[in-house]
Amino acid sequence: MDLSKILVISGKPGLYELVSQTKGGAIVESLIDHKRCPVFHNDRISSLNEISIFTVDSDKPLREILQDIFRKENEQAIAIDIKKASNTEVFNYFKEVLPSYDTERVHASDVKKILSWYNLLISAGLIDLKEPEEETADESKAE
Repeated sequence: MDLSKILVISGKPGLYELVSQTKGGAIVESLIDHKRCPVFHNDRISSLNEISIFTVDSDKPLREILQDIFRKENEQAIAIDIKKASNTEVFNYFKEVLPSYDTERVHASDVKKILSWYNLLISAGLIDLKEPEEETADESKAE
């Protein structure tokens, strides 16, 4: 699963896929309604590939957490209603996926965001258990 072209844009709902880069920014497509729009260098943009979650020991990449949810849910969307779920329900679910998450630094809003991103990625067919090609190519070079 390659999350390097899936973006989070501060102030805009949902996730976006990078379509192309321009001189002053990029063109992205919403995973929700598939509408394209420009984003600019001054927008706060993060790739899902860059995001990790605090754990007691270290940080765990979002890609691995999404894959753990994918395995837990048997490759289906999450059944709980994320918007209506209480913080306790959300944390209980997340503890099943990532028991070692840092309870002081990971907030309910973070977990709800991850779970909603998971459902968006599932509906777009972008989650799988494959490693990104860059990492597997780097590993084969090292051998």
